[in-house]
Amino acid sequence: MGVATTPTYDRRSAVSLFSRLRTPRGQADPYPIYAELRERGGVSPAPWGGSIVTSFDVCDQILRSRDWLEPDKEWRARQGPGTRWNAPSSREMSSTLPALNPPDHTRVRRAAGTFDRNTVQQIGRTVSRVTTELLDSLAERLRDGEANFSALVSDELPIATIGDWLGLPSEDWPRLRQLTHDQVFTQELLPSASQLALSDAATAELRSYFMDLVRRRRANPGEDPVSRWIQTWDTLEQDRDKADEAVYFLALFVMLAALETTSTLLSIMTLLLVERPAQWELLTAHPELVPAFVEETLRYDPPTHVISRVASQDCLLEGVEVRRDEMVHLLVGAAHRDPARHSDPDEFNPLRQPGHIAFSGGIHYCLGAPLARLEAQTLLHQLILRLPRLTLVRRPTWAPRVAFRRLLNLDVALA
Repeated sequence: MGVATTPTYDRRSAVSLFSRLRTPRGQADPYPIYAELRERGGVSPAPWGGSIVTSFDVCDQILRSRDWLEPDKEWRARQGPGTRWNAPSSREMSSTLPALNPPDHTRVRRAAGTFDRNTVQQIGRTVSRVTTELLDSLAERLRDGEANFSALVSDELPIATIGDWLGLPSEDWPRLRQLTHDQVFTQELLPSASQLALSDAATAELRSYFMDLVRRRRANPGEDPVSRWIQTWDTLEQDRDKADEAVYFLALFVMLAALETTSTLLSIMTLLLVERPAQWELLTAHPELVPAFVEETLRYDPPTHVISRVASQDCLLEGVEVRRDEMVHLLVGAAHRDPARHSDPDEFNPLRQPGHIAFSGGIHYCLGAPLARLEAQTLLHQLILRLPRLTLVRRPTWAPRVAFRRLLNLDVALA
């Protein structure tokens, strides 16, 4: 493991860097700040405690190792009643799949199932149909001038896809989408009190919605994932109330994961395309490069920029001492631009050898990764085939977040 070293650390300048990261300018382009953080070493102390990791190799190692744990329910309780980890929304999230450690994680992941080939093909038909409909609406709007791609397409495709799969009424989709935007603040790097309050309220409403859904599906089961999860959990849990709650947590997790990060992926992918006319021409001539373009988008500017883990034992990371129970924040966005992993990391190049950790890694590798790729590739294929090149009308604005990126607008017009 090596010998512990004392990293050069100026707390005041570190606080300044993270303060800049939380500004609109820092949220629009965090990469110069990441570069300054990387100059402090691949692992450095976080101003609020724990460590920050910007090295791709160290991030990858932590994600793949079972020595690093999720901040689960027990860990959050140990942080004390006055901390953000014990906000109602945080406690609720601690029972969802991404916050579980083995053996609980193993049990719930098996119960969730996977997006196998047949499921992906079934969902793919919905994705293709909805994408066509959304681009029809976009094209009509563009005939009158500019249009907000994020609102008309990126936000709509994920909720239509997952809403149809779960069998949720379409009239509920707009509210669920807004609740998801609010709920994600509890998973942010440093949420404010007002953001946590939004998240707490959204989480309570989502719990009411999905628990009611589970009860209705139990009374009238159908050929849908929620009904199948009820059948599965009835074989795993004798207490029916506990079984229903387990199904609720699965449905909540699927909704949150499918909407927020996928819509951001679609918007960032399209932004990168319209900013680079040569790339549009390249894809039009070589549509077989669409999957590579999506993967490079995930590397170049991933939807999630921070993943957190907790040390299960004392250890050293690149000579930095980390104590048991301490948290490390993996700056995925910074790791993806690590020059030790990628040459010319600040260049967007879909022809490069792919390599990213946008979907995490190890036992917590993203369950919905096939679905996110399906939506992104389907949209990109249709964009380059159906529309003449789009142009950016104005620079987008970004939501006040660090970990979970989100474009508030992507205003485009026909070139």
